Amino acid sequence: MTERERMIAGLPYRPWVGGLAEDRLACKEVIHRFNHMEPSRRSEAMELLKGLFARAGEHFTVEAPFHCDYGYNISVGDYFFANYNLVILDIAPVTIGSHVLMGPNVALYTAGHPIHPESRNTGYEYGAPVTVGDNAWIGGNTVLLPGATIGEGAVIGAGSVVSGDIPARTIAVGNPCRVVRQITEEDRRYYRQDREFDVPLD
Repeated sequence: MTERERMIAGLPYRPWVGGLAEDRLACKEVIHRFNHMEPSRRSEAMELLKGLFARAGEHFTVEAPFHCDYGYNISVGDYFFANYNLVILDIAPVTIGSHVLMGPNVALYTAGHPIHPESRNTGYEYGAPVTVGDNAWIGGNTVLLPGATIGEGAVIGAGSVVSGDIPARTIAVGNPCRVVRQITEEDRRYYRQDREFDVPLD
């Protein structure tokens, strides 16, 4: 296997060989252009990211600044919105569904290092995928750690640190992130806590 294949497969790999350093440099060049584009060139900026990612759906918005390692391990669905300062360390695949919202300063980390210092000092790294299901909302300053999975329609409270699986249609908060309750049909009536919509939702 190549180092790139080992990296994507979640096996120990060396990030400075096998063309990976060149891949990261190429990604940084694109990201630099994206982060320094005039706001009036938003459509062109989104096309830059679409060309970098493995997949990017329709109605796709990422606010600058944005950073990632490779880009080619990121897949994003339709109607995706990410606020300022999204960071995706895409050593392993990152899969984001449709109608996903991400607040500012959200970080998705697929990269990991050995715990023992002597093993870590060899330079070997590994990755584990991160998955965010359709209709999820990730609050600002949230960190998704390697292997994290966010279920369909889940809401993650601001400042959370997620290291495992969050079930679909739940609200989860904290460090470590834990489910506090299910999202119910009754929640449809409210736009914020106990505040009901005063406009039609058709």
